[in-house]
Amino acid sequence: MSDTQQSIQWFPGHMAKTRRKIKEILPFIDAVAEVVDARIPMSSRNPELKSLIGDKPHIILLNKCDMADKAVTDGWIKYYKSQSIAAIPIDCKSGKGLNAFKDTVKTVLADRLETYAKKGMVGKPLRVMVVGIPNVGKSSFINRIAGNTKAKVENRPGVTRGNQWFTIDKQLELLDTPGVLWPKFEDQTVGERLAFTGAVKDRILDTELLAMRLLENLSADYRELLIKRYGELDFDCDSYDLLSQIGKKRGMVIRGGETDTERAANMLLEEYRNCKIGFISLERAGENA
Repeated sequence: MSDTQQSIQWFPGHMAKTRRKIKEILPFIDAVAEVVDARIPMSSRNPELKSLIGDKPHIILLNKCDMADKAVTDGWIKYYKSQSIAAIPIDCKSGKGLNAFKDTVKTVLADRLETYAKKGMVGKPLRVMVVGIPNVGKSSFINRIAGNTKAKVENRPGVTRGNQWFTIDKQLELLDTPGVLWPKFEDQTVGERLAFTGAVKDRILDTELLAMRLLENLSADYRELLIKRYGELDFDCDSYDLLSQIGKKRGMVIRGGETDTERAANMLLEEYRNCKIGFISLERAGENA
């Protein structure tokens, strides 16, 4: 088992409880909206969700799209469309893309609305359960979309005590996930990418190793951005030497002329997370998606 896998643990006990709660509520919802990180759409989700929700209509919300590579995000949207899944790029901090959510729900659930109309149930609200692993922005999405109208929906059939329902408008109600949907660290790469973005605490990993692995990713797809940020670099070396080059260019030199690579690693990770290097996506549609 890798150091990353030993350091980052999945929570099967918690997940079992969440799985049970989701299955209990599924008969009472019309669709599932899954919030993922647009920079790492695969790593920022729980792979069990598909089997959990079965054939329920599924909408993917690619949050933090303003921090991702737009061309790559467009590729993901096309990929999901090929899988018959609606996907919307959003940014919960700025509110970008959120206006498209309600219309997307109505489009995805057009058959359900038609059925309601035929049964004389015009005006019956659609119910959407919002899911997402920790730190992808699920709560921020609900707070943004609900705005000042955030109000719990009480006394509804199938609504067990403790579930957080919110009225968005007369035609839409949202359910915050009953329980926490934990990520599943199936391999070292998933844990690393979550750590790159800050979704899991990088203190549980070796900072220099994490920065080196990030540099391997950036060197493969975003060399131009690295050069623009840090100046000319020699990429014909290992990731440790590349980190040392970057540190030296920033004046992070200690006695003997060696680079303070720990300081350089912290700087690199911070600048990546703050988009100072550029708009970067670490996963592309079709790569083991």
